[in-house]
Amino acid sequence: MTTLQPRPPYSDSEIKKLYPPGLQLELVQVLLRHGERSPVSARFQNAGLVAFWPYCSVARQMVSATREANQNKWTPLQWRRRLETFGSDDGPVIASGPKGEVDSICNLGELTDKGRETTYSLGRRLRHLYVDQLHFMPPVINDADMIYLRATPIPRALESLQQAFWGMYPSNARAASFPAVSIILRAPADETLFPNDSNCRRFAQLSRAFAQRTADRWNNTSEMEYLNKLIGKWMPESSKRVAVDSHPRLSGIMDTINSTLAHGPETRLPKEFYDEKGRNIIEKIGVEEWYSGYQESQEYRSLGIGSLMGDVVERMVGNVEKNGNDGLYEIGGRDGSTGSGRGGEQSIKLGLSGCHDTTLAGVLASLGTFQGELWPPYTSHIAFELFKKSTNQPSQVFDKSPIEEAAQAVAGKGWYERLFRGSSPTASNGDKNAPVGIARQKLENLKESDRAKLEGYYVRIRYNDKVMSVPGCKAAGKHLDGDESFCTLEAFKGIVDKYTPSHWKQACLSNMEVPAFPENPEPAGY
Repeated sequence: MTTLQPRPPYSDSEIKKLYPPGLQLELVQVLLRHGERSPVSARFQNAGLVAFWPYCSVARQMVSATREANQNKWTPLQWRRRLETFGSDDGPVIASGPKGEVDSICNLGELTDKGRETTYSLGRRLRHLYVDQLHFMPPVINDADMIYLRATPIPRALESLQQAFWGMYPSNARAASFPAVSIILRAPADETLFPNDSNCRRFAQLSRAFAQRTADRWNNTSEMEYLNKLIGKWMPESSKRVAVDSHPRLSGIMDTINSTLAHGPETRLPKEFYDEKGRNIIEKIGVEEWYSGYQESQEYRSLGIGSLMGDVVERMVGNVEKNGNDGLYEIGGRDGSTGSGRGGEQSIKLGLSGCHDTTLAGVLASLGTFQGELWPPYTSHIAFELFKKSTNQPSQVFDKSPIEEAAQAVAGKGWYERLFRGSSPTASNGDKNAPVGIARQKLENLKESDRAKLEGYYVRIRYNDKVMSVPGCKAAGKHLDGDESFCTLEAFKGIVDKYTPSHWKQACLSNMEVPAFPENPEPAGY
């Protein structure tokens, strides 16, 4: 499946089962894969596939800020983009689509018009669940201070995040005074919202080793021979055989197949590429190549996705500390979401992070919940939901009141303002680098009084609206009575702690002489 086919909204009976009255929803964090895009590389032009795709009409509507001479202000410059490429004589020519299009041409790996539509629709589905059905979020907002927005520096992830947020809070759900939203980004060298093999040498070494193992296992099999008979004639002269490590790689072939299936008939490969058996083989091998390391190696999990998961848990624990402490508390994560405030101030209720397929599958595989799953389709998403055990109904239900009234209900000094416009407390010893609170401390190192703060809290994971269960949460005492999908926060933190690095950049330069494969498999999700 290349494009996510969302299920219908939950029925009233499903809502009652999924969100039982004894639990109060406290925090939701959504990791979302970007929407449909053009291929990241131009492949199979010898099979009739055009290099430039005409699915990016947004290129006609670009706006940049410009500084006017002698005026102390910035004004918008409206412009349209045209791409240039090599001509037959190596001279420059304007790139065009299959029907001569020049003003809607996509760059490689660019979010297409359909990708914008599907991520906007994802935002609408999130609104229906968390606003209309659960009344967890307000129907109208004055600002985004209760919402944490983050994206990787790759444009399609940022743009997908923007579309999803706008889908959740369209213009009629934002007050007239709504300010520009703040979106957290990182420099590529610091990015941990996807497995960063470009800036983590040890992870690159590990990923290459697991990829080579997959190549050794599959390159000379009957399955690969089937693929060669099917599509081998379109492989380039420099790499005539289809293989895990061919050029293009087998995973690159899958990328082009999926991208073409997500778009129009003008950008289609020959029918052999869409052979069902062939696609199943390609996907099975691709999942093994990219994600088996998470299921077998603690170090692989730690360097690939551990820092991100540490941030996810830190926001959960920060929410708990806020609820249980009238003094200082910590919320957020070290990627820019950590903020300190005083009891009673507004904290994060919803987090949206624009990321990639490798993020989602890496997270699920690290938690032991990616067994038998297919490659994440475009606009896939994971929702981490934090619940508090309570005999009461949720304490705050937002009515569909007029804009000004509803906006006033959620106004206040939020996490972003506290973090970037105010002072931050330090640890009691004055060390600004020391963690505040218990979020980044390993579970086994916590004092009993701090460990007790986690009691009564539960974590549930939904992947594309499918409830997932973490293997290590199935033991007695580690989940909600009667439902293994509600993992205790203590158990969930303990599992994630095992592969949360204490110093990611340092770990990326360590163990370079150590064998890539652990002596014994280290199962995920425990």
